[in-house]
Amino acid sequence: MSKSVVIAVDGTAASGKGTLAKRLAAHFGFAHLDSGALYRLTALAVLQAGGDPADPADAVRGAQTIDLSLAGDLAIRTDKVGQAASQVAAIGAVRQALLDFQRGFLASPPGGSPGAVMDGRDIGTVISPDATAKLYVDARPELRAHRRWLELKGMGIERDEQGLLAELNARDAADKSRPISPLVQAPDAVLLDTSDLSIDAAFAAALALVSPRIEGALKDRHRG
Repeated sequence: MSKSVVIAVDGTAASGKGTLAKRLAAHFGFAHLDSGALYRLTALAVLQAGGDPADPADAVRGAQTIDLSLAGDLAIRTDKVGQAASQVAAIGAVRQALLDFQRGFLASPPGGSPGAVMDGRDIGTVISPDATAKLYVDARPELRAHRRWLELKGMGIERDEQGLLAELNARDAADKSRPISPLVQAPDAVLLDTSDLSIDAAFAAALALVSPRIEGALKDRHRG
């Protein structure tokens, strides 16, 4: 598997894992990849082609035609695309199509970076089970729904907060119960509950949890 230094950040939707992963990557000078964006890009490709995200053939075609330049596009952050992303992510052929890309990113991070941070739902369990450090980020559902509501409001999208809570609960259930790569906390991942933490406090906690392993691995890499 990967010989680079890897931080795997898994967790539930709107728990803060993406923001933490980006900040950890910036702190250590590592490359960052949001694996969820790959599934959202796949879902967007399927929807734009008029396909069915639950249909394996349509979903695999979407995975083969994703446009990475759209990874930062707000279009992939809509609820519709998020729900479709959960559907395509449950299809084994889609996960296989994206598996090599993700492992290649971690093994040889772009820009010659000594390490990489990847966030998603199966990074520490499937994509990089030998990751240097693993976090599992979670928060109470009602708080995650409020965060998502604020995020969407900032994008100019008005949504009912209770409706968002119901959607998050349904997505959690789907992600945790799917037979292929379900969302679970890896045995060696450290739980970080961000419910009562500001983003700065959550980052400080995450940094304290991963730093000993990461700094040790970087020293070993330098000596090697």
